[in-house]
Amino acid sequence: MNLITPDFGLIFWQTVTLLTVLLVLSRFAWRPILNTIQERERSIEEALQAAKTAKELVARVQADQEVLLRKAHIERTKVIEEARETQKVIINAAKVEAEQVREKMIEETRERLAKEQEAALNTLRSTVATLAIQIAEKLLQSELSQQNAQEAFLQQLIKEARWGEFGT
Repeated sequence: MNLITPDFGLIFWQTVTLLTVLLVLSRFAWRPILNTIQERERSIEEALQAAKTAKELVARVQADQEVLLRKAHIERTKVIEEARETQKVIINAAKVEAEQVREKMIEETRERLAKEQEAALNTLRSTVATLAIQIAEKLLQSELSQQNAQEAFLQQLIKEARWGEFGT
């Protein structure tokens, strides 16, 4: 029962001990604990402020990044369009140049063919003339191999020569 209803002396000494512990704690422990708690609150507040600043900075960087991405996209589109235009110009220039080269080659081929045709015709004419002379020579030799045929041929030539002089 003593434990349920304590004596006055026990209560007194427990109170004195509690007050002594409180005095010692207030003198040596409360201030450092409170300082530590205040410093912790301040560091948490600074960390929150730094986090807020960092969040704002990240938001600004993201906005800047979006702007740069849009600009890069526009620039890329512009460069691609310029490249396409340049490609079209180069292709058209190549087509024109190829057409000119083709026309030049066709003209050179025509000239070469005309020269070759002329040379072939000249060769053919000379060959035909040579053949005609050879044929005429052979015919005359066969016709004039007999004496009286030669005399008849000469008489005919003389007649034609006389008629040719008077006919003109």
